[in-house]
Amino acid sequence: MAVATAKGRRGGTVGGERLTEALVGYAFVLIPLALFGLFYLYPIVYAFWISVHEWGGIEGNLGYVGFENFRTLIDDRQFWTWPPERGTALWNTFYYALLVVPIQMTLGLLMALIVNQAIRGRAFFRSAYYFPSLTSSAAITVIALYLLNANGLVNAAIGKVIGHEYNHPWFGDPDTALESIIALDAWTTSGTMMLFYLAALQSIPTDVYEASALDGGGVWRTFWKITFPLLKPAHFFVAVVSVIGALKLFDQAYIVSQGSGGPAGSTMTGVLYLYRVVISEFNFGYGAAVGVVLFLIIFTFTAIQRLLFGRAEIGY
Repeated sequence: MAVATAKGRRGGTVGGERLTEALVGYAFVLIPLALFGLFYLYPIVYAFWISVHEWGGIEGNLGYVGFENFRTLIDDRQFWTWPPERGTALWNTFYYALLVVPIQMTLGLLMALIVNQAIRGRAFFRSAYYFPSLTSSAAITVIALYLLNANGLVNAAIGKVIGHEYNHPWFGDPDTALESIIALDAWTTSGTMMLFYLAALQSIPTDVYEASALDGGGVWRTFWKITFPLLKPAHFFVAVVSVIGALKLFDQAYIVSQGSGGPAGSTMTGVLYLYRVVISEFNFGYGAAVGVVLFLIIFTFTAIQRLLFGRAEIGY
């Protein structure tokens, strides 16, 4: 009887200790969860609520309008058209993402493969490749405006090569404005992708490469048969980060066009259009509807990537 009582006391003590540990753990995560809910979840829910209201600037809430803002957005030719047309915010964003994502992923993987080798000055090259990602995108865009204007250094260099004067306004031409932003962003963001790929490369066991060498596998065969498939988790993560970042393009487009989305709407993106609706027109209800649509698009793309590429990472 005494033994049973002692065991019961010990059991109660262990249970009390576990409860205390659980409460302490919840106490530690309570503040981060509260901040996450306040600054992330609440604004999302509030944006959904505003999107079904007519919400002006000074006037505030002018009443419930249901899905009227979304119906107006469907017919808004500045936001999107069908069939797709360049110069509309949504299709410009998709076009930008379609080009910039594979470019920055390819550059990031290539640089990671280079700096993962035992080469002289490896630490220097790692820092040099990553440095553009640390620099302010606004500052880089302003410098690019100077370099790529009609009388800039890039045109001067091209003129030297072709043997006559060349004065192409890269950001001032609707045919090259968005493509110039794509090239600029692919260069500045590929360093971050390099870090993700480098971490994944260093986690691959060396014995698989030793086995490949014993089997007589060449460099390309080893890369395509071993390295590339083993980087699948990194491909998935980098693709998700790249797509989300591409669909949120704003600062470079704003600086290049001075907030207008020009020339001829060629740099108008979804987020820039949202900014213009809210800041220029003070139409918060309609702007919230634009934001909700962009959120759903980003969420849908992320879910599709998860289904297509992420299933193997959780074992089914």
